[in-house]
Amino acid sequence: MRKLITASVLSMALAACGGRVPLQSTPQLTVLSDSKELPPPVRTDLVAADRPTLIGPLDTIQVDVFNVPDLTREIQVDSSGRIAMPLAGVIDARGRTASEVARAIETALRARYVRNPEVTVNIKTSVSQVATIDGQVVEPGLYPVTNQMTLMRAIASAKGLSEFAREDEIVILRTVGGRRMAGLYDISAIRRGAYQDPAIYANDVIVVGDSPQRRMFRNFVSLSPLIAAPLIAILQ
Repeated sequence: MRKLITASVLSMALAACGGRVPLQSTPQLTVLSDSKELPPPVRTDLVAADRPTLIGPLDTIQVDVFNVPDLTREIQVDSSGRIAMPLAGVIDARGRTASEVARAIETALRARYVRNPEVTVNIKTSVSQVATIDGQVVEPGLYPVTNQMTLMRAIASAKGLSEFAREDEIVILRTVGGRRMAGLYDISAIRRGAYQDPAIYANDVIVVGDSPQRRMFRNFVSLSPLIAAPLIAILQ
């Protein structure tokens, strides 16, 4: 019986180590031969597609009012998403871009008889633009989202997949138009270039699945010396 169990586990290990699919060209991926050098990217390849960065609660912004130094200041957005400025009063910044908040401050100052106000707003630190990475990664947690954040980069930010991660069961949860949606991804297929690395947006939740087979194999390997010892004794 022990021989059968050992043989079964050995076949599982061999199956896991073999059968890797080599990289092949697809409509989404061009694979170059060993003799060809990978060409450098062009300028447009290095520029991420524009994603508007929205201001949220507890973000810190820098407000500069041209020629009015008394109004120039660093402001932290409060927990309700609002900021308060002299003359301008209370401004709702939540869900707005920096330029939209600047226009709102200009309108408020103009209403208080500030002649031709010119306002510039920059986001200094953001704690609201984050994605949640959970499940079988080395360091689950909240991670900041930038214009270039993708699934693979998000997982790399969490120090990679854990020992028991299931590469073909990675879920991205997202709210679109008030509706909760989920996408299932296979990161090993993304690595092979089978399809593009999906973009990650603020408030996304990434959940990396668990592989019971990997756990079972690890547990069995840890017990293998205890199983092998009686077999050696029987064979002797």
